Amino acid sequence: MNYPTASRRHFMKWSAAFGTGILLSQITSCTRSGNTANNGADWESPPDLERAREQAKDFVTYGMPDDWANYGEVRRLFAEKYGFELNNTDTDMSSLEEITKFDAEKNNPRAICADIGLLYGVVAEARGVVPPYLPEKASVLPDGFKSETGGWVATYAGVPSIVVNADVVQNIPQSWEDLLKPEYKGKIAPFDPTSSGTAATSFIAMTYAQGGDEENMTPGVAFAKALTQQFGTAPDNAQTLEKGEAPIQIKYDFNSVAAAEKLKAKGIKAEVIIPGTSIYAPSALMLNKYNTAKMDVAKLFMDFVLSDEAQTAFAKFGARPIRYVVGDMQLPESAKANWLPEAKYAQVKQVKDWRKVNIEQIAQTWQDDVLGG
Repeated sequence: MNYPTASRRHFMKWSAAFGTGILLSQITSCTRSGNTANNGADWESPPDLERAREQAKDFVTYGMPDDWANYGEVRRLFAEKYGFELNNTDTDMSSLEEITKFDAEKNNPRAICADIGLLYGVVAEARGVVPPYLPEKASVLPDGFKSETGGWVATYAGVPSIVVNADVVQNIPQSWEDLLKPEYKGKIAPFDPTSSGTAATSFIAMTYAQGGDEENMTPGVAFAKALTQQFGTAPDNAQTLEKGEAPIQIKYDFNSVAAAEKLKAKGIKAEVIIPGTSIYAPSALMLNKYNTAKMDVAKLFMDFVLSDEAQTAFAKFGARPIRYVVGDMQLPESAKANWLPEAKYAQVKQVKDWRKVNIEQIAQTWQDDVLGG
């Protein structure tokens, strides 16, 4: 989650690339050009271990910093398992920026893979930036948790939550609705569902709390309009949380817990709240179709993120491993040490069908009805 440069963990508008049409006009107009001659059959074949060994020496990623869902540990375990010398360079950015970057760099690809919000998987497919490859283990994932044609798979899930600097805010909000109280005006870090998967799923969670769902966002619009009036001007990051410039921030639960622990280590009081109604929101790993020079290590890494080792590493950070979410694996209690008490999740909902979640519609609703209505 590297401010003030463009970061997937703060909620910025990517309007310079997409304009007010947000996604659809750009996605539907873009071509699937690039070095496609090497895509297809090579991507569909199993990874070659020795080629992957050499490719791992320059392992470039987007939106996967070490402290995001424990990806630093996942990469370490991956390198250890195969005896790789893995040198990672990561640039933090939003889901939409990652997809745009894959496409912009198609003639000179850099990144091997990126972490995206699950609902951006269809955007990546429409943009034509992901290859026809799926790990064998993806067979345990239900429809909507993986691409039908390959290139991205769900990895873990988080729950939109609220983290509070309790030295600055003594009366802790307990629900989404509490955020509308006058005492919190100017204290909430802004977010933008037009570019951020975390923000988009948070908007869905708030909509559930107002009686809507992913197919009917209307009940959440009035609430979101009121919430934007509570936003401050300081961005969402660790520094503004610590300094009290943005003492209330909305993050996935595992990131809220990590942020709170960092504050507590500095003697700052902090609390994490799972609002009365929230949702389980999966993230996904997507591969870069254009980086054919690194396709073997890309395939091998996508295989690895669904392994017991990687899934347990996600859990130890506080995220819900996707195979655990769908009932395909058990976790030892030691792996859940950083999880909040299960009682806090009593009202957390499962989105019925992620295939019906239309990120373009969500973004357009936010732009037209929340900000412009």
